[in-house]
Amino acid sequence: MLELKNISFAAEAENGKKEILKNINLKIEDGFSVITGPNGGGKSTLAKIIAGIITPTSGRILLDGEDITDLSITERAKKGISFAFQQPVRFKGITVHDLISLAAGKEISISEACNFLSEVGLCARDYINREVNASLSGGELKRIEIATVLARSTKISLFDEPEAGIDLWSFNSLIKVFEKMHGNLGGSIIIISHQERILNIADRIIVVSAGSIEQTGTKDDILPSLLGKADVGCRVLTSKAEV
Repeated sequence: MLELKNISFAAEAENGKKEILKNINLKIEDGFSVITGPNGGGKSTLAKIIAGIITPTSGRILLDGEDITDLSITERAKKGISFAFQQPVRFKGITVHDLISLAAGKEISISEACNFLSEVGLCARDYINREVNASLSGGELKRIEIATVLARSTKISLFDEPEAGIDLWSFNSLIKVFEKMHGNLGGSIIIISHQERILNIADRIIVVSAGSIEQTGTKDDILPSLLGKADVGCRVLTSKAEV
């Protein structure tokens, strides 16, 4: 279980420090959680604090009871936290097979790597020896990145707006991948997203607004009121909207 206790974060601004997160208290247990809310509300900052990219101004972070607040992103990765960026990193000279092996922390066979690619809906023989470079589309990179998360099999898999920058066809494929992960992957899956279709497969929805937790609950508890708040600024999209 991941637990955030009194987490606050202030960033340097022209007129002094700007408070981004304010006294966040949150428990995330195993299952599928989606963090949503208006743009600029602090969602991505919260994700980066969980991953260890940003250090909170105050508060503590516990993973299964262990204080990990002062651990680096590398140390947290070793503890079992994966983080997928909005825009996956490209690696010239590294093949998809190399990348999956690096994620797994050991040399894995081509057959094993192909299994992970199949899990995310990619034809293994078309991708296994390709370089992770500009020749791959945004949707392909997102699915390869998810394959690396599967290879790591971590306690917490964290995705920051995975729908960003991909076309509708790739988004539909991505939803199927997350639905499959939801059923097969143990531990916690945490997604930062505005997308209604991603919210609809969540076990729990966490609404972050103006740096604070506004609501938490099941999708049945939260989604109807969330969709009804036109003034919240939360850009919840359906599958027919632009992606």
